Amino acid sequence: MQVPQRLPLLASGGLLRRPHVAAQRHAYSTTDDSSVRPIGRYPVPNKKDMPYDIVELMEEVEVKTGFLPNVFKAMSHRPAEFRAFFAYYNAIMNKETGRLSKADKELIIVATSAVNRCPYCVVAHGALHRIYSKQPTLADQVVVNWKLADLSGRDLAMLEFALAVCRADNITEEHFQKLEAHGFDREDAWDIATIAAFFAMSNRIAHFVDLRPNKEFYNMGRTPYEAGKDCA
Repeated sequence: MQVPQRLPLLASGGLLRRPHVAAQRHAYSTTDDSSVRPIGRYPVPNKKDMPYDIVELMEEVEVKTGFLPNVFKAMSHRPAEFRAFFAYYNAIMNKETGRLSKADKELIIVATSAVNRCPYCVVAHGALHRIYSKQPTLADQVVVNWKLADLSGRDLAMLEFALAVCRADNITEEHFQKLEAHGFDREDAWDIATIAAFFAMSNRIAHFVDLRPNKEFYNMGRTPYEAGKDCA
């Protein structure tokens, strides 16, 4: 299986049009340079021991973004799973059909990852939501209490369905009717559900490997200037 050449957002780290920097030529570190705490409990392979396609992709991401999201380092421990993980990520997050915007998708991830208590995905995808929505506080509101957040009726219906899937509630026709009342069709419901389901898996991988967010994610999109930048 070939790793996709272009991965969006969290996968690619393509959050902003950042200055291009040279990819690191040293081995990827298990620890974050800004902290003595390791990025996770599994060792990160040395570059020379990684498959070429994975190294090439990681270097491309680092050059484009200015840093390498720690999920890449963590998943490189299992190359076959790395490829499968990012291939499915691309399939659901990069699809060009349907009514979900990029900001919608990121908000689904933030809401469900908060329920699943995943610091990595909440922080990383909160940053992505801020960039795409140009709303610097909405993701934070959703993490604290999505029912009290400044959401439209459409967003509330979307998150209600995503969280029902996340919690493995019984899905009924009423769920679909609520979505349809806000302009979502059955294919959109599939998109919402697969994002919630995929990130339930991602949340649990991040949980057991104790994956830590990159420090760069915390401040992204919090200032009017940065939130207004074009997304890559």
